[in-house]
Amino acid sequence: MHAITCRNYGSPEVLRYEEIEKPVPAAAEVLIKVCAASVNPYDWHLMRGTPRFVRLASGLRKPKSTSIGADVAGVIESVGPGVAHLKPGDNVFGLARGAFAEFACASESALALKPDNLTFIQAASVPIAALTALQGLRDKGQLQPGQHVLIHGASGGVGTFAVQIAKALGAHVTAVCGTRNIEMLRSLGADRVLDYTCQDFADDPARYDLFLDCFTNHSLLSCRRVLKPNGVYVVVGGPTGNPVSAMAGLFATVFLALVASRFTSRKLALFIAKGNSGDLTFLGNLMQSGKIRPVIDRTYPLGKLPEAMAYQEQGHPRGKVVIVAE
Repeated sequence: MHAITCRNYGSPEVLRYEEIEKPVPAAAEVLIKVCAASVNPYDWHLMRGTPRFVRLASGLRKPKSTSIGADVAGVIESVGPGVAHLKPGDNVFGLARGAFAEFACASESALALKPDNLTFIQAASVPIAALTALQGLRDKGQLQPGQHVLIHGASGGVGTFAVQIAKALGAHVTAVCGTRNIEMLRSLGADRVLDYTCQDFADDPARYDLFLDCFTNHSLLSCRRVLKPNGVYVVVGGPTGNPVSAMAGLFATVFLALVASRFTSRKLALFIAKGNSGDLTFLGNLMQSGKIRPVIDRTYPLGKLPEAMAYQEQGHPRGKVVIVAE
């Protein structure tokens, strides 16, 4: 089968479109014929091996695994021993190993049935971004109906889902974005939109119960100032630009916020989203009912993944970038 491989750390040019052996599902896994997969910052951090500590798990000098890609949507080709709820022919979406390929294996527990009203391209855009938004708002932010939430970086993959999920959970949503995305975010349900090119959220008098930060380019003091006394600051993303300096800035913010939260009622939450069929099914039901819809910026064929990764790395996609099976 054809797949994208990453045999060395570096820029998108290290990615190769190659013929490799078709994977075999292990116990509790399924083999998926990939129809679409989407690009996430997670993927280019693994590609570049940054920040450096990720190499403790992924390989010090070069990647231990040459496969890449996580978000997937496709059709189950076969199932391994112990698979209880899925069968060949099921249309699914979720998280897989090496999703940038013609076939990929995934744990049954990291998949859900694809809603009938979603295309494979739309479904592939959901997993990491929407899980991050859902778990950040509901679990880490403890968002309640009627609360006010600020979503910074609202036009990106996580942000576009976060605006809609927050509305579905009954929140009043203020979204921060650039000029070209104002009307899009209003169409997604944002009650109020701040254009960062002419208005800094840190100077706005409004105060929020929850601040979901998808783009940490403000000082900790500025971020804490917009929270109500018992507000929660949830970090789910970092700034764009040079990956090393961007991550250094993110970790500095997180460290300071963790220290400060020990001495105040305002709290910080930092986490990595976890894939599970329950949350994917919950998101699928929201999409089936029309309460949330994926926003797709661009699509690329599998062999053009290096171009897609370069575009994602620039940091300004409107919604998601999706890879389509050739």
